[in-house]
Amino acid sequence: MENNVAFTIPAWVPEGAQRYLAHTETGQSIRDIARSAGCHASTILRQIRRVEMRRDDPLVDAALQSLAETHFSDTSEKFPAGHEDRVAAAEEEFSREALRVLRRLCESGAVLAVAEEMDKAVVVRDSGDNSATRTAVVDCKLAQALALKDWITCDNPGRISRYRISSSGRTALSQLVAEAENKARSRNDFGMAEAQAPFQTASSLAQVGAAKTEGRRRMRYSAAESPLIALARRRDRDGKPFLDETLVRAGERLREDFELAQIGPQVTQNWDHFLTAGGRGSFGAGMKDGRGSSDARDRVECALSDLGPGLSDVALRCCCYLEGLELAEKRMGWSARSGKIVLRIALQRLKRHYEDQAEKNRMIG
Repeated sequence: MENNVAFTIPAWVPEGAQRYLAHTETGQSIRDIARSAGCHASTILRQIRRVEMRRDDPLVDAALQSLAETHFSDTSEKFPAGHEDRVAAAEEEFSREALRVLRRLCESGAVLAVAEEMDKAVVVRDSGDNSATRTAVVDCKLAQALALKDWITCDNPGRISRYRISSSGRTALSQLVAEAENKARSRNDFGMAEAQAPFQTASSLAQVGAAKTEGRRRMRYSAAESPLIALARRRDRDGKPFLDETLVRAGERLREDFELAQIGPQVTQNWDHFLTAGGRGSFGAGMKDGRGSSDARDRVECALSDLGPGLSDVALRCCCYLEGLELAEKRMGWSARSGKIVLRIALQRLKRHYEDQAEKNRMIG
């Protein structure tokens, strides 16, 4: 029975939660679950009790209720056509979104704020001076999954609960980053395979391995934070921060609008026309449907259009997609260590853009 349960519910659901649902929703005895799992009944009992005690957390409780209604009700569909493909796609989407949110939660002073009966949660970061910056918008289903996996924790649940990343969440973030890097490296290796020689000597293979190892060592910033936060800690020749707080806020404002623009049926919006490789025409009328927050999307489009080619590329990649500077330089064909200079210029232009927009609004008002 447990094998069927594990197959029908999402792969991200922890083992303890799977066994808890098998016991509470199907009536399967603890001894039967233990026999199927090949472990002692006391082990299953401890797992079930641990999950039950965590139901005081509103996100954990909501996640278990949703799983029970979706996968254990009389109307739930069992083994539908194309089930395995959909499970794989959902798992990849979950890993990608979890990586995005956990990276934001690793930033200093960041919390995930969840309000009762709201479909969306937000990640906010303390900016000092009693102000906070919204850095990500999170679907509550994803927030429930993160809580069920114990990657985020809340000390005092309430009408507005504030979650922080846990130690297991930081470990999971490292694993997700490694998996993303391996996938990117595999794609690059596959793309280079057609140009490779028919055979490689042992010495050439050793050189390739050494080059990959050196590339991994040369990461410029922590994978758990954005390029802006890392650059803000650097100092120029005069000892001043390479990026001052106003420039960081401008980049975070663009990121906030970018996150808000993702809300809606079409979760992943297409911004490729702002990248160097694509055309730069405006969005077509047909793309308005299900595009999320139209005001936020218009603000992002206006800001990127004002920056123009090159500057909009680096702003979109580093501020919104959170790409590292080395990767952005490589994709845009720039020389090494030039990205941070272009990024600072882009942020200066972006800051001026927002100031101009604020001035126009005051004149209209």
